[in-house]
Amino acid sequence: MSIEVEGVTKIYGNQKALNNISFKVAKPEIVGFLGPNGAGKSTMMKILTTYLNASEGKAHVNGFDVITNANAVQKSVGYLPEHNPQYLELYVKEYLAFNANIYKIKKQRIEEVIELTGLGPESHKKIGQLSKGYRQRVGLANALLHDPDVLILDEPTTGLDPNQLIDIRNLVKSIGKTKTVFLSTHIMQEVEAMCDRVIIINKGEIVADKKLKDLRDEKEQIVIVEFDYRVEDAFLLKLPKVDKVVNTHDFVYEISFKTSDDMRSHVFDFAHDNQLKILQLNQKNTSLESLFRDLTSN
Repeated sequence: MSIEVEGVTKIYGNQKALNNISFKVAKPEIVGFLGPNGAGKSTMMKILTTYLNASEGKAHVNGFDVITNANAVQKSVGYLPEHNPQYLELYVKEYLAFNANIYKIKKQRIEEVIELTGLGPESHKKIGQLSKGYRQRVGLANALLHDPDVLILDEPTTGLDPNQLIDIRNLVKSIGKTKTVFLSTHIMQEVEAMCDRVIIINKGEIVADKKLKDLRDEKEQIVIVEFDYRVEDAFLLKLPKVDKVVNTHDFVYEISFKTSDDMRSHVFDFAHDNQLKILQLNQKNTSLESLFRDLTSN
């Protein structure tokens, strides 16, 4: 297992931020750590990355104990914290070279992570001149510098515009094909789009641990599609087994189907037949939303 957590508790004064947390994460796997603000997500990630010690329990990353083998854990983990602290006055390559020197990594690796994260067009700029989306890419590039087996990402898509969000989402999915990715978020749509599995935490306790495929609603699914042109709802309502069409904003539509079959291929065929381009096409797991509300509303 890439990550093993057993009975971890973290206490701040009289408050339990985490209460007897246990879970395992395999490789390769993308796991979403889902919960409301203040649920304990960041605390758990700081323990896994050795920034904090647990009050009770054990945690291992790549087989290394996070307390007794902290250096080994740090070498095998790439970490993108929520606020992504960076030296804004440094150029992108300068910043990555600074961190590569700490890990004693060859300069060739800097160019590799720049290409991997799509930083090329902005790599000549200072970090302070970059958009939020590109700063997140710098953070991911830095986390990937030493080619870690485990990536721990704390709210990696916070504050991104829709285009930036799609780019980062695709990058994380690509990385997750060969590595373990453990990411925290309170945005369920991001979990649905990126993750294989979801762990839901509320008030410091795990309240659900499920594979995304097991959370599908047998009676209904929602397909989110963005076209390059506006489409009349009446045309989309002619799709097979369609129940409802909602134009959420611009050229983005949520299409509800009364079936458990994956209907994205039908939407794709509709776009092709009507000479439309699809800019995004995702399933929205309605049962995940219901589960989240049920488990975190109290």
